[in-house]
Amino acid sequence: MFLEGFHFTMVAVIIISGYPSVGKTTVAKVVAQHLKLGYMGGGEALMAMAIRKGYKPSGEDWWDTAEGMAFLRERSGNSQFDKDVDNELLEAVDKGNMVVTSYTLPWLAKKGWKFWLSASAENRARRMSGRDRISYEDAVKVVRTRDEENRNLYSKLYGFEFGYDLSVFDFVVSTDRLSKEQTVESVLCIAKRLV
Repeated sequence: MFLEGFHFTMVAVIIISGYPSVGKTTVAKVVAQHLKLGYMGGGEALMAMAIRKGYKPSGEDWWDTAEGMAFLRERSGNSQFDKDVDNELLEAVDKGNMVVTSYTLPWLAKKGWKFWLSASAENRARRMSGRDRISYEDAVKVVRTRDEENRNLYSKLYGFEFGYDLSVFDFVVSTDRLSKEQTVESVLCIAKRLV
């Protein structure tokens, strides 16, 4: 196996990142359950902030609704939203024994094994279309909009190139040709050897 010969220390932090609709949350929750680690998602932390701001989010697909997109536009005008969420996630990482999903944490955290899940915009749009029950064409627009907004936001906020600079990641897993189950098994197989 490709991991043979490497020496790994006991680390109980796994950070999973990637573009929207790549499968981060699905993978992270299964990995956390199998390894008996806690789970915390950047999306959930941001959703809690949306609730505090008076929005009424419901379901993982809320981000792709008109209200979710409105919150994301409001968020883009106030960098403190993201800084507060990132600080909350960094505190969870510092405590350890966590699997965390985040767009930004791989660049910000010093601890943990960092995974990037990749997939083409077209495949992510197909997944979003099936998950959120919207047309493929609408899903493509949402994916492209969110990708561009994320790149612009994190470049402005932190100065890194989200989706392009993968140098901070320990592992990059391409999911285009993998089923959801195969993606989970791939990350889990690596994570079991690390933790």
